[in-house]
Amino acid sequence: MSRVPRQRRRPFALLGVLSAVSVLALAGCADRAPEEPAPSSAAGDFPVEVRPEGAPAVTIDQRPERIVSLSPSTTETLFAVGAGDQVVAVDSASTYPEEAPKTSLSGINADPVAIAGHNPDLVIVESDLDGKLAETLSKTGTKTLVLPAPATLDAAYEQFELVGKATGHAAEGADLARRTREDIGKLVADAPKPEEPLRYYHELDPTFYSVTSATFIGQVYGLFGLTNIADQGDPHALGGYPQLSAETILREDPDLIFLADTKCCGQNADTVAARPGWDTLSAVKRDRVVALNDDIASRWSPRLVELVRAVADAVSGT
Repeated sequence: MSRVPRQRRRPFALLGVLSAVSVLALAGCADRAPEEPAPSSAAGDFPVEVRPEGAPAVTIDQRPERIVSLSPSTTETLFAVGAGDQVVAVDSASTYPEEAPKTSLSGINADPVAIAGHNPDLVIVESDLDGKLAETLSKTGTKTLVLPAPATLDAAYEQFELVGKATGHAAEGADLARRTREDIGKLVADAPKPEEPLRYYHELDPTFYSVTSATFIGQVYGLFGLTNIADQGDPHALGGYPQLSAETILREDPDLIFLADTKCCGQNADTVAARPGWDTLSAVKRDRVVALNDDIASRWSPRLVELVRAVADAVSGT
C-alpha cells in the first residue's frame, strides 16, 4: 500500500446516484443462496453491537460468513483473530497475508456494485463519507462497518477486540489485543534509555514527506522517548504529515533515519548516502539508517510488534 499513511487519509469519493442498471445489479445480489448456519459456539454471541471510535455503531444480527475487507490493516486483523475463512474478498492494497483473497476492489474509491458482486453480509472499510456506501449496500441486506485509522495504540488494540466481536471471535480478538500490548510493552521496557533524547526522521517517500509525533506512527517512536525533527514546533500542522525540505533535514541532523519507502521507491542506506550532502548526516555516518517494510510501517495491524521491534533494535544499536 504505497504511501499508505497519506493515502488512507483521503476520503472515499462521493458515491453518486446509482444508474438504473446498477440498481438492478444490486437488487440481484440480494437474492443470494441460503447460507449455511453459523457454528453453534458463535451463534450464541449474536446479535452484537459494535461501537468503533469515530464511526457509527453497527448491529450485526448473526455471524458474518461472507466478509469483504477494504482495509489492509483490518484484513491482517481478520486473519489474526481466526476469521480468515469468512473473508471472501479483500481490496487490491491488502498484501498480507498471502492467502487473503485479493481482488481489484478499491478501499479509496469504493464501488458498491463491484462490492455487492461478492455477495457479502459484512463489509469493512476505513472511511465512508456521509455514510453513502453503507446506505447503498444496505439495499442488499449488507452491513457496513467503518474502522477509521486509530489515533493511538490503545485505539488499535480496541479495534482488534472489535473485529473479533464482530466476526464471532471475541475471545481471540481480546487475546490478540492483550498479547500485542504485552509484546510491545516488553520491547519498550527492555530497550536502553539514551542519556540524551535521540532525534529521528521518518521518511514516507523520497520527496521528504514525513510524520509528526501527533500521528499514530509518531506515537510508536514516542514510546522510546525519541524526538521527531518533523514536528517543527507544531506536530499537528498539516494533519501530521508535512513535507520537509532537504535543507531542513540537513540542518536538523537526525541521529536515526527510518525509511518507510523501501518497497515503493527502492530507498536504502546507500541511496540516502548518495543524496547531495546527506553523507554528512550523523545517522548516515554512524550507520543508523533503518530500512522498514513500507506496509508494516503504515498499518495498525498485529504486525505493529515488528515495527516496534525495529525501532527498539535501532535504539539499542546507538
